[in-house]
Amino acid sequence: MTQGWSAQDIPDQSGRTAVVTGANSGIGLVTARELARRGARVVLACRSEARGKEAEDRIRKEVPGAQAEFRPLDLADLASVREFAAKFPYERLDLLINNAGVMALPYGKTADGFETQFGVNHLGHFALTGLLLPRLRAAGAARVVSVSSGMHALANIDIGDLNSEHRYRRWIVYGRSKSANLLFIHELARRLRAAGSDIVAAAAHPGYAATNLQTQAVRMEGRRAAERIVELGNRVMAQPAEAGALPTLYAATAPGVRPDSFTGPSLMMWRGAPARSWRARWTLNDVAGERLWAASEQLTGVTYEAL
Repeated sequence: MTQGWSAQDIPDQSGRTAVVTGANSGIGLVTARELARRGARVVLACRSEARGKEAEDRIRKEVPGAQAEFRPLDLADLASVREFAAKFPYERLDLLINNAGVMALPYGKTADGFETQFGVNHLGHFALTGLLLPRLRAAGAARVVSVSSGMHALANIDIGDLNSEHRYRRWIVYGRSKSANLLFIHELARRLRAAGSDIVAAAAHPGYAATNLQTQAVRMEGRRAAERIVELGNRVMAQPAEAGALPTLYAATAPGVRPDSFTGPSLMMWRGAPARSWRARWTLNDVAGERLWAASEQLTGVTYEAL
């Protein structure tokens, strides 16, 4: 239990470099801003150039002297992921925050033909982490934090139908993608430990936080009435993005964070200070982790150096 932990408790991040995916809004923007406030150089990895640069400007205005810069990254396109990694201008990377994601979208495919939720939420980040691994190694005690969700409890991965080609139920597929996030961290932590690496791989979730994620699908479908209902729920029941970002910030910066830990809000996984969070047993299955890893390597063409 980490009762009372807040952004004020983030240790000094001066001299450290962080990448935050999906940093243009919501908990990603808050995460990037607070890391910059503590002195980190933060790369805002966003799909939209306009929104990414707007977020960069906003952080610079809110945090005088902030080191924040936008760089384009589309997790739904492996060519974009490879380009981002190839053009990454810094020799070392201390924090990789795999934050970006999509939720309960209508069925669609990424540029590489993967089901969108699995492709963006898991495969894009799997590829990005692997391609940036040499920079993480150069930093020594670096951290990789993947943002999952309490909704992972909806479903385990289906290793025989990772791209949901047999049946598509949007919420079940979302849950599977979030279970994949946790299985990825589980397997990454195991491999790092076996390799004697100081890199810490951990996971976090925001609970119910008011962000654009909830309205994304209904807005895409033009369901204005449903969008208003979701927006009302965000205002009445959700905690603000500032609170939702705390578990991620804790996992990324707090002393003593354990590999393969899962941090979320303390009150029923819904809201409150960061604390150890419940996770489904299947997200700790070594065999499932190995199988997902092998499938992810095959699908993305990305293998992890010396892991």
